[in-house]
Amino acid sequence: MATIRAPRHSLRAVTAGGITAALLLSAGGCGGSSSGHSTASAGTKGGNAAPATAPEATTYKTLSGAPADTTPDGATDGLVVHPTSPAPVFDRPAGHRFATLPTTELGGPTWVPVVETSGDWRRVLLPSRPNGATGWIPGTALKTAHTPYTVHVDLTRRRLVLEKSARPVGRWPVAVGDTRTPTPTGRTFVMATLAPAKKTPSPIVLPLGTHSATLDTFGGGPGTVALHGWPDASVFGKAVTHGCVRVPADALKALSRVPLGSLVFVSA
Repeated sequence: MATIRAPRHSLRAVTAGGITAALLLSAGGCGGSSSGHSTASAGTKGGNAAPATAPEATTYKTLSGAPADTTPDGATDGLVVHPTSPAPVFDRPAGHRFATLPTTELGGPTWVPVVETSGDWRRVLLPSRPNGATGWIPGTALKTAHTPYTVHVDLTRRRLVLEKSARPVGRWPVAVGDTRTPTPTGRTFVMATLAPAKKTPSPIVLPLGTHSATLDTFGGGPGTVALHGWPDASVFGKAVTHGCVRVPADALKALSRVPLGSLVFVSA
């Protein structure tokens, strides 16, 4: 495995021909474009033979056979990995292959957090449904990095805390999901950075590796939850969204520097 510096955000422009502003922001909620995400050819490296195709582990997919995250409040050492080629995903080391982790997510590089290690195998959080899906990938053909950042969202206090090296570097009131469309709890991660062509309601959108538990789709997409800005400050401190977390402008600026793959903890 090659070790590199922590992955930096690379803003992906959002155009009408790609993922639209409805991806996560339509009506202040969560959704997405369902454009062309194909399955990948399966391989057998590191485990048992796979079917002819294995679904890609993306925000658009629901995976069957993915182990659940058993420690949704567990901290890590900040290790994140990027597959340099499509990586087979298994339910256990050298076990049954159920998915493929692609090299890109939403047009940018795939970086996922490592939550467990066994020999040369890495258990990672996946960006697909069901929420809390994990999988084991072989440690070959991976770039690794360490991120010092962690994001904590407290739904009861409606507050976001950004930590660097386990020390708070910012606290902000935020808007979270309402009682009918709550923000999902648990451990997830910063999956991508998008720059919508339309800068309102947010100039930057940070999709997470989690989805609404009550909306199968929103705005034409898979109900992906995101951190994003909001022009009306009166919403902060309230439960008014369709599941996304709306943050003040200075919080969004700080969050835009958080490396991809960094853990996000959402607690009730």
